[in-house]
Amino acid sequence: MGLDQYAYVTNLKTKEKSEFGYWRKHNALQGWMENLWHSKGCPGATLLRRDRPNDFNCIPLQLTHEDLDLLEKDLLDSRLPETTGFFFGSSTAGDNPHLLDDLDFVAQAREHLDSGLEIEYFSWW
Repeated sequence: MGLDQYAYVTNLKTKEKSEFGYWRKHNALQGWMENLWHSKGCPGATLLRRDRPNDFNCIPLQLTHEDLDLLEKDLLDSRLPETTGFFFGSSTAGDNPHLLDDLDFVAQAREHLDSGLEIEYFSWW
C-alpha cells in the first residue's frame, strides 16, 4: 500500500482514456497537485468523497496549459511542497529525484493538450 499517482490522456471525441504517466510515492508532486485542487475549489470533492470532502484521494484533477506552466516553474525553482502522509514515503521536495521525469511529463502533457486531448492527474493511497 502506498501513494500511487497517474496521468491520463482522454480523447474527448471517443472518450478513450489512457495512462501516460505514473509515479510512486512522489509526495511533493502530490502536495503540489492537492494545492492546485484546493485553488480550483476542490472540484469533484462533494460528488466523490461526501464523507471527507477535503481529502484529495481518488479524485481526478483536470490540468490546463496554465497549470502545467506553473508546475514547470515550480519544478525548476525547486518549489514543490514538502508533503507528508502515512502512505507517502520519504520526502521528494527540495532535491527532487524525479525532476527529469516530471519535466518530461509536463512536455508530454502540453503536446497532448495542443492535440485537443484532455489531461488528468489521479492519485490513490
